Amino acid sequence: MDGSAHLRDPPGPAVLRWRLEDMHIIPGTSGSLALRICQFSAAIVSFSVMISAANFSSVTAFCFLVAAMVLQCMWSLSVATIEGYAMLVGRSLRDSPLLSLFAVGDWVTAVITFAGACASAGIAVLVGRDIHRGCDVNFCGRYAAAAGMAFLSWLLISTSFLFTFWLLATR
Repeated sequence: MDGSAHLRDPPGPAVLRWRLEDMHIIPGTSGSLALRICQFSAAIVSFSVMISAANFSSVTAFCFLVAAMVLQCMWSLSVATIEGYAMLVGRSLRDSPLLSLFAVGDWVTAVITFAGACASAGIAVLVGRDIHRGCDVNFCGRYAAAAGMAFLSWLLISTSFLFTFWLLATR
């Protein structure tokens, strides 16, 4: 030992820490409510566009997309109602037992929505580009638009699922 005191390094710049609780998109916040309303809106547009196309019921994938969008609409509207009520009465959903239900419901709904969107997009491409017959231009466009809105709905519900699952895993 040389007798010199060991000096600590001076503290560096303040480290910014990112916490999930600081996000305004976790359940029970205005961001989450807006996300649920956007999910509902995308699903209802997809549903409406598909229903307005003639002969959609003759293709199983299109019927599945309609069923998936109905489920998506019901789920998003139900959760948006719960979140809106929680915000209205000032209750936090961060430690609620409903968080597990939200995570599982979002996951199941996201998987079904993704399956319906993929199946519908595949059939729309098959009929519109590969077969070159039996698809009126307007209907192929509607099928593609409905699938596109279903993909948007899936993206939005997947975002909800990821944040809810992350909050559930870190509590």
